[in-house]
Amino acid sequence: MAVGHSIEPVLLRAAVDGLLGRIAGRFARVETRRRAKGLVLGLLADLPRKNCWTIAEHAGDSSPDGMQHLLNRASIDTDGLRDDLRDYVVEHLGDPDAVLVGDETGDVKKGVRTVGVQRQYTGTAGRVENAQVAVYLTYASRHGHALLDRELYLPKSWTGDRPRCEQAGVPAEVEFATKPALTTTMIGRALDAGVPASWVAADEVYGADPKLRGELEDRRIG
Repeated sequence: MAVGHSIEPVLLRAAVDGLLGRIAGRFARVETRRRAKGLVLGLLADLPRKNCWTIAEHAGDSSPDGMQHLLNRASIDTDGLRDDLRDYVVEHLGDPDAVLVGDETGDVKKGVRTVGVQRQYTGTAGRVENAQVAVYLTYASRHGHALLDRELYLPKSWTGDRPRCEQAGVPAEVEFATKPALTTTMIGRALDAGVPASWVAADEVYGADPKLRGELEDRRIG
């Protein structure tokens, strides 16, 4: 889907309604699902800045509280949403010659409570900053490209501090994993689900990882 200003508003809303209809069961409450529609339309809108304030205003809300609740505390089957998104992407962009692309990005943060935050390098700032870093998998084919999966990177400063993890709501079974290991997990998850692809692309941090390269060789993926 292109950015909002390049699509007729009626067609855009119809497309969003169709997408949200197929993921409706992932939300515990209808109010949350309706809020999610406002979020998606706000992200696709031609807004000069996009945050909870501007997207809430675009949705007609008087404050950002509802959007913040949606992103922070609402009851949503996020892994189920991921699977629905994957199916949607394959349905519209699927191609046997497609490329799975792994990369990371960071969000600069204040304080120490955001899950995974620590002083670390992030390309977002171009230097070491107090940041949260996540690894993403995208799908690129001749038909277009889209996000497919995500994994939050938890440094050892977090996984080695179980009380801190418990307080932040990190499941007890989550252990330390390198960024290439997270990427390997996401690639395996996509291929096991039947996502058509012939190649994987990533930078040298990932390409130099022997376990990731071995997994791709075993699966006969370029």
